[in-house]
Amino acid sequence: MANTYTQIYIQIVFAVKGRQNLISKENREELHKLITGIVSNRNQKLFAVFAMPDHVHILVSMNPTQSVSDLVRDIKAGSSKFINEKGWINGKFNWQEGYGAFSYSKSSVDPVVKYILNQEEHHKKKTFREEYLDLMSKFEIEYDPKYLFKWIED
Repeated sequence: MANTYTQIYIQIVFAVKGRQNLISKENREELHKLITGIVSNRNQKLFAVFAMPDHVHILVSMNPTQSVSDLVRDIKAGSSKFINEKGWINGKFNWQEGYGAFSYSKSSVDPVVKYILNQEEHHKKKTFREEYLDLMSKFEIEYDPKYLFKWIED
């Protein structure tokens, strides 16, 4: 796209179906590499990715040639297929429907990258549910609780 210039930073958050703890520390780096490849192959720029056992955070700079929903669909489909082919869990791995997408300014990129990469420490103090609801509140996103992730008790 000639003469098209953008600066679109999006944090994407999505959860394992049923919020089960299915992403092991041993497999985390391999999953990160796969997600990095998917993002790169869609001509998007990845700043950070971190998979907790039950959810994932990703920060990307979006090229407007692809929608956020298409990128998330591709990441979820590709990573589900990969996890199932690797046999990392007994049974079939799936991500929950839906995701959160939160936009940031350029000045927020470094703090958001640090936040994403520090997820393990962060979740010693706050559950994923608390974290996600805080994001919804911070970004003033109206929502119907029945359409949020299906939560297991934290």
